[in-house]
Amino acid sequence: MKILTAPRMERCIGCHSCSLACARLVHKFLSWDCAGIRVSSSGGLSTGFEARTCLACLPAPCAAACPTGAYSQRKDGGVVVKKNLCIRCGECAGACPVDAVFLNPAGEPFVCIHCGRCVSFCPHDCLELLEVGTEKPEDGRAQEGAL
Repeated sequence: MKILTAPRMERCIGCHSCSLACARLVHKFLSWDCAGIRVSSSGGLSTGFEARTCLACLPAPCAAACPTGAYSQRKDGGVVVKKNLCIRCGECAGACPVDAVFLNPAGEPFVCIHCGRCVSFCPHDCLELLEVGTEKPEDGRAQEGAL
């Protein structure tokens, strides 16, 4: 299984190319409101940027909070979302411990699916798709360099 990480965020210039690539290539929208990865200032322009992505929790609190079963747990962490089952209640976003489930203005959820399509669009090589083993972590996964 692969997981998206952001190990070199000190290089980030906040261009949002990763978010726009995710929105356009994965979700078929042209708005970073519809992306599974978000980039934001980590406190001001002089302090750099943070990439917020799903940490591939195991078990995933967002999946447990979903009342309709729209979220299902991936085998080694993270989730798969069936948008046709989603009622846009926002429980998934409220349950995420790192605010990595994003709701667009219409309440539709977007979460990183660890596909890596954004990686090649980052002009400063801030992102990386890592292969992870099948061992089960005790407290979920954490990514170095990510929020």
